[in-house]
Amino acid sequence: MSEPDTSRSPHPLDGRSLASRLTAWFAFSSFVLVAIATASLYWSVTSHLRTTENHLVVDRIRTLRAVLREDGMHVPELVEEVEHEWPGGPNAHVFVRILDASGRVLTETRAMPERDLPAAGFPAASRSGHVADRPTERTESTGRSFHLYSVRLETGTNDAQHLLVQLAVDATDHYALLATYRGRMLTVLTIMLFVATSVGFIVAQRGLRPIERFEQTLRRIHSTTLYERLDPSGMPMELSQLATTCNQMLDGLEEAFAKLSRFSADIAHELRTPIANLRGEVEVALARQRSREEYRAVLESCLEEAERLSKLIDSLLFLARTEGSKVQARREPLDLHRELVAVAEFYDALASEAGVTLTVEARDSLVASVDRALFQSAVGNLVQNAITATPRGGRVTVRAEREGHDVRIEVADTGRGISSVDLPRVFDRLFRSDAARSSAGASGGAGLGLAIVKSIASLHRGSASIRSQEGVGTTATLRFPGDMTTS
Repeated sequence: MSEPDTSRSPHPLDGRSLASRLTAWFAFSSFVLVAIATASLYWSVTSHLRTTENHLVVDRIRTLRAVLREDGMHVPELVEEVEHEWPGGPNAHVFVRILDASGRVLTETRAMPERDLPAAGFPAASRSGHVADRPTERTESTGRSFHLYSVRLETGTNDAQHLLVQLAVDATDHYALLATYRGRMLTVLTIMLFVATSVGFIVAQRGLRPIERFEQTLRRIHSTTLYERLDPSGMPMELSQLATTCNQMLDGLEEAFAKLSRFSADIAHELRTPIANLRGEVEVALARQRSREEYRAVLESCLEEAERLSKLIDSLLFLARTEGSKVQARREPLDLHRELVAVAEFYDALASEAGVTLTVEARDSLVASVDRALFQSAVGNLVQNAITATPRGGRVTVRAEREGHDVRIEVADTGRGISSVDLPRVFDRLFRSDAARSSAGASGGAGLGLAIVKSIASLHRGSASIRSQEGVGTTATLRFPGDMTTS
């Protein structure tokens, strides 16, 4: 069974794509906004119709009250007002019925009996004569809809002296208008959903074009094409910043790959030299019969090359472990004066053989919390390099002093110095200047000492630096942070 092809990118319209999500969100947001807008308009229309109807009912009640007040509570004049002023007809919109306190109908709009609007179907009237905001709704047998109101009009000083006014307002046209509006609203919403989806898809596609260019460029970048860069011009601000960040990352990767390539070549060269020496000496020894002393000399030379090879491998393994955070500094309070004197005594024989004066300048009370073995290795590398680079009659000085809250250790020599071209690369692995190569010869170091020093400083959260002047000398500096020191 063949395995599925996972190298292909997902279809731009499937549920996982960014374009489909942006389209869906755009369409949903647009639909919701339009729905809210149309619902608000619908509510405004409904409220306006209800308010207009309420004002109409209130106006009719005021008219009836004015008639009663003007005619001195004479009911006949009120009956005449209803029958003559509101006669009703095929286009009548408001129907009125007036009942006395006993429930007897005094008068009503002429068309009232023709409507299916019995007196018992009207709501109870309030004592205050207040017109209800939400009337009772009734649909008669003909299909017409009415809003029913009941209002109590006082005609005397006691409860028995009052009239009950029942008003029915034809709301059929209102409901028809609202139904038409709802139909149009649904049509608009449906069209809006399709339009918003289409526009959202187009906007998403156009908005994602920079990301597609982004992806196409990244697909072209491999270990052999790290020179490729993203073009931030024409991109939105967010993508432009991301492209700039990716370009910076690619710069770092390209530099790291270049260093790795040089590092691999240097390792091959450094390993090839002792192996070639071993092979050559063994081949020479086996070319003809030799004496016991000659074989011994060959074995000693092979042992020397094997030790050199072993040191190189140990140094490379140490650097690899420090990068992988597999080496931890076991810190302990140390008397720096005592430790530096011990390092100087160890390299005193090498300094004497080279004709170089080695001295230590440090206070007895200076204490730092460091890993003893790593500290001695770092300072020892600096001292050995200084002795190697200093001609006979020169001087190497090891100083330790407090600098603010930090501790600074300097190894200064009066040697040949380092050129300004080589100085920025002295901490690179396997880097050796031409002067160092020529002076060290075949038995010289592999160019890992300063890289190890920098790694040890980093393990202690410190730093390592070098300043030099050709023909004057070199000063290497180690700094340890203040939280590592005690007085």
